[in-house]
Amino acid sequence: MLLEIRHITQYHYERSVRESLMELWMQPQKSARQRLVSFELEIEPAAQVFSYADSFGNAVYHFDVPQPHDGLTIIARSAVETEPVLEWPMPLDMGEWERLKSSFVRGECFDYLQPHGFVQVTPALQAFMDAHDIEELRRRDPFSAVQALCDTIYKAFEYDPGVTDADSPIDLALEAKRGVCQDFAHIMLAICRSWGMPARYVSGYLFTDREAGDRSDPDATHAWVEVFLPSYRWIGFDPTNNVMTGERHVAVAVGRDYGDVTPSRGVYKGDSESHLAVGVSVRRARAAVAEPEFLRLPRPSTPFGASRRRASADAIREHQQRQQQQQ
Repeated sequence: MLLEIRHITQYHYERSVRESLMELWMQPQKSARQRLVSFELEIEPAAQVFSYADSFGNAVYHFDVPQPHDGLTIIARSAVETEPVLEWPMPLDMGEWERLKSSFVRGECFDYLQPHGFVQVTPALQAFMDAHDIEELRRRDPFSAVQALCDTIYKAFEYDPGVTDADSPIDLALEAKRGVCQDFAHIMLAICRSWGMPARYVSGYLFTDREAGDRSDPDATHAWVEVFLPSYRWIGFDPTNNVMTGERHVAVAVGRDYGDVTPSRGVYKGDSESHLAVGVSVRRARAAVAEPEFLRLPRPSTPFGASRRRASADAIREHQQRQQQQQ
């Protein structure tokens, strides 16, 4: 499936700020099942863009706008070709639990076995696990246990983007019994890691199909979980939509939790209130895209308003892109 993705992030400042520095996790991955055909990044005001690979192997772009400005627009355009899943994994033998305890798995996947940031076994999560007999799932083989866990989370929570935000701990979604993809992924990660199963957070995009039962927002980024099983390596589960990941999922970055892979993150200098707006479009491409990967800078665009954040006087202010929370 050939997909075209357009991801817009716009900041508007009520008074000019003196400088902005940003990091972006927006370039789709290159993998065996996902071919990055092209990636284009536009920044306004104009800025020189640099890149590096973070500790998890994600492509990160960063730039500095050193002059006064009252708005910042970031447009990322991608073309990605994904492969259909020809053969779904089958249940495993119970010996997979022992293979998960091997020194190789524990060493290779150490970061994805530990509590971190939003991924914690809290008293509220323990109560959820008890109420839904989560430990009983471990009587099954690891693959079947994760499938059942994905189904349990899907059925236990309503999808509601108005309950939590990007900084919300999992307890808020657990108490409300509703949330978004970020919340469901963090809950699933915490349970998998408590089982001794390596699990990582994946940020990306989804080509939404309502007829297939997708309940996530088509105009936002998406998030899901990948678990490591020695017999299969990394395999993806989407608890928001209760499916295994396939050709409609486009992976951008992996990390321990949302905090590792926020689509954009940065700081600015100045005393001003800011407005943030984001938008995502994922659609099927009509024809193959022949352009190579490149960066093109800049193209002007007009900022528009959205949710507010307060910046206090004359200091560096931090902005985290919250578009992940829309899904």
